[in-house]
Amino acid sequence: MHALPLTGLVALSLLAGTATASAQTFNDAPPNGEGQTPAFEGQTRAPYLADDVSVKRETIANGLQNPWGMDQLPDRRWIVTERPGRMRIIDTDGNKSHAIDGLPEVDARGQGGLLDVVVKDDFAQTRRVWWSFAEPRGDGLNGTAVATGILSDDDSRMEHVEVILQQNPAWRSTNHYGSRLVFDPSGALFVTTGERYYTESRQLAQDVGTHLGKVLRIDPMGGPAEGNPDLAGGLPEVWSYGHRNIQSAALGPDGHLWTVEHGPKGGDELNRPKAGKNYGWPIISYGENYSGTPVGEGITAKGGMEQPVYYWDPVIAPAGMVFYDGAMFPSFKGDALIGGLASKALVRLKLEDGKVVGEARYLEGRSRVRDVDVDAKDGAIMLLTDANNGALMRVTPE
Repeated sequence: MHALPLTGLVALSLLAGTATASAQTFNDAPPNGEGQTPAFEGQTRAPYLADDVSVKRETIANGLQNPWGMDQLPDRRWIVTERPGRMRIIDTDGNKSHAIDGLPEVDARGQGGLLDVVVKDDFAQTRRVWWSFAEPRGDGLNGTAVATGILSDDDSRMEHVEVILQQNPAWRSTNHYGSRLVFDPSGALFVTTGERYYTESRQLAQDVGTHLGKVLRIDPMGGPAEGNPDLAGGLPEVWSYGHRNIQSAALGPDGHLWTVEHGPKGGDELNRPKAGKNYGWPIISYGENYSGTPVGEGITAKGGMEQPVYYWDPVIAPAGMVFYDGAMFPSFKGDALIGGLASKALVRLKLEDGKVVGEARYLEGRSRVRDVDVDAKDGAIMLLTDANNGALMRVTPE
């Protein structure tokens, strides 16, 4: 085993986990949505991926307070957010920078705070960073927002900061901000949002004149991206609608956006959002309210509304997503890797012809996994764990 330098709060954790260790349980739990049936074969509870892959995780850096998002810089360092409002850079030895100055104020109550962060391939030349956050709007109101700025040469400060998107309407809520950021092949920026949780606000997921419960697609310097759908009465940033709370998003090997959104009690959904399409929330759902009552009329399908590619019931509580394209895990090539919060797992889906054909889970029961990425150099899987003492972790074959 390669030894890592122990600097600052860096620790080493050798916690192994295999897919087969959980194969006796995760598909056997009873669903929450009693009496609900999938729309097609393989839409839920895909067969176990029966492989012999065993993994270990190493703690690269800990002492992170509820880290939420990360992206890799060209020199292999990681830029990481913490929900209270801090952004740091972590090097390969686990050294953490001081919090970067110059960020806008965040509303860190509940599920809010500083959320996702991304850079483009030209970061070494531009030093431009994009991030999302819960933006306070006064009188207890807030909304998801996206900002961009230039990281100073000494990594100490974000300069020339501009807020390029503000979710409207603002809402008096501390839940369901969505907030994943993904660049598409044209350079446009996808932004996922939530419907802010409450019964009244969730109805706005169906209203294309709002930003709640949507996938948005914007120009990286602000305003709607070219090529967005023309929806009657719709805001020009809206790409798709009828979503609950999308906290996982990534470009697939097919070049298209894939997302995973939180369902209520049951009904987390994998979708491939298409321009102008309606994904049904809160009219259709493969779940139920936390109280055990039906969502709306308790239906799972309706004309004019898209079915999820796949759903989980019970939920995994998704967070973070990447399609594996590294060399370290050859059998994972092209598979979706998704963080699990409630499931405390790294969830792997194998897809063929746009459908899920197998599922595996790794490192179950260890930590709430908030984000997932892949080291561009060697193909190690990188995780952020969601805790008051959260960590950046590196997952490799055992």
